[in-house]
Amino acid sequence: MILEKGQQMMPDGKGGEIDAWTALPGLTVLFGAMWIANLNYWGCNQYITQRALGASLPTARRGLLFAAFLKLLMPIICVLPGIAAYVLHQKGLFQTEMLGESGFVKSDKAYPVLLNLLGPGLKGMSFAALTAAIVASLAGKANSISTIFTLDLYKKYFRKDATDGEQIRVGRYAIWAAMAIALVVAPQLQKLDQAFQFIQEFTGLISPSVCAIFLLGFFWKRTTSNAALVAALAGIPLGFAFKKWIPEMPFLNQMGWVFAILVALMVAISLADPSSKNNPKALKVDRSLYKLDQGFAVGSLLVTGILAALYLIFW
Repeated sequence: MILEKGQQMMPDGKGGEIDAWTALPGLTVLFGAMWIANLNYWGCNQYITQRALGASLPTARRGLLFAAFLKLLMPIICVLPGIAAYVLHQKGLFQTEMLGESGFVKSDKAYPVLLNLLGPGLKGMSFAALTAAIVASLAGKANSISTIFTLDLYKKYFRKDATDGEQIRVGRYAIWAAMAIALVVAPQLQKLDQAFQFIQEFTGLISPSVCAIFLLGFFWKRTTSNAALVAALAGIPLGFAFKKWIPEMPFLNQMGWVFAILVALMVAISLADPSSKNNPKALKVDRSLYKLDQGFAVGSLLVTGILAALYLIFW
């Protein structure tokens, strides 16, 4: 359901309320900066892309298509349980279990409350599935942390002649350090009303610049390294500026404006550089790689059609 501004108020986790429009800004979810958040995660995030890069192009495409079909089940897996928790709470159940420390209903408590309704067998299976998902996610992220720190920082700036064994050892140290930081930060998230929304909002300080750099770098040959560097450095300050000076604007809309400003800035810097006309560092993309086989094209159209039908039916 798309909320209209002023339609619903929700607790902010600090004893007050915020307009639900700030959290779910209408059609922006479908046609606005939500695409930036998704492109950043699914297309510019090493944690995700390394899985595809480890396979051949046809295999990677089949994997993406299969994941897209699985994603269509998300309303059943995530939305319906949330609706059930809301309805049960409205009927007088879970009045104390759903409350946070501030005395307001905390939506993050819905999952454990519903999990306790399951029998011993189903509860164990659900907990095992959740644990497996967490372990798989941690494994992928640990590999990304190790790779980025070792190859992009340690080997490039500290020890250019580092041996393979030394790189493996340093990568392990980087993982342990990252996990120690996570152990310190994670308990603080329970103080938030919606930890997931908090993470998405502050990830949005980085995603506009990452998307702008990747998209222009891939599809516009005149993009220069100086333009990319400026966008990388300006992204976070611009995001904080929007939060400080226009706090009433939904964070997804803030992301959209920051992305537009960064793209314009990169274009202006690149055009001002005469050497960009014959940029020797321009990325050359093989157009033949974009040719789709019939099965992938049909599957993609099927996923798109099902998704459009779901939105039209539940509009």
